[in-house]
Amino acid sequence: MSDQPPATGTEYLLELDDIQAGYGRAAMVLRGLTIKVPPSTVVCLVGPNGAGKSTVLKVASGLLKPRSGRVLVGGHDVTGQGPQEMLSSGLAHVLQGHSVFREMTVAENVLLGAYTLRDKEKIAKRVAFVQELFPIVGERWKQLAGLLSGGQQKQVEFARSLMVSPRVVLLDEPSMGLDPKTTATVFEQVVRMRDAGVAVLLVEQNARRALETADIGCVLDLGRVHITGPAPELLADPQLSELYLGGRPSGAATS
Repeated sequence: MSDQPPATGTEYLLELDDIQAGYGRAAMVLRGLTIKVPPSTVVCLVGPNGAGKSTVLKVASGLLKPRSGRVLVGGHDVTGQGPQEMLSSGLAHVLQGHSVFREMTVAENVLLGAYTLRDKEKIAKRVAFVQELFPIVGERWKQLAGLLSGGQQKQVEFARSLMVSPRVVLLDEPSMGLDPKTTATVFEQVVRMRDAGVAVLLVEQNARRALETADIGCVLDLGRVHITGPAPELLADPQLSELYLGGRPSGAATS
């Protein structure tokens, strides 16, 4: 975690303020997007393909520099900083797909997340923390990561991202390629991260399942936030369900 304290009066750990961003000479993907992530909260981005969901995470983590607007972490302006600086500011990014090194042990994979740390005592405390948070990590600590199931590998990725005590974890499609049972386990781990005091900004293809997990939902369309609010309210809205969630909310009456 960054040693820099939050700016006085800020209510948010991460703010994307009026962001315009795109790739090369192509048209803008994000067009005046604003998103705010409070502490110990899961904020979920949903919307159609091409809405700009993954681009939001790339801007937040420093992989893509915005053409205009601001990125703030704990109230401090970090706009334009690269991934290494963003990590130092308190942002960890778990990329889409599997990123474990299969021929390395679980321990070696997790400890890669602590490569910027020099304090052995602090590293040991973080190892104990992630092993408690994700028991499978401790149980399989000395095993090759490639022998784990897809859901277990995802927990290794989560553990690695938490080794530097981030303020916010950015998750891009954590359920991709996983079966429904494993997906449920992964979302349980997202809640565990939130309950441990980590804020989460989540992009997920399974919009309904993600909103069932999230505290706040943001519906993106054409590079802007179309609507934002408490996730349960978005789930219960019949119009939003038809447009963005693939059908009526559970329990809704049919006509």
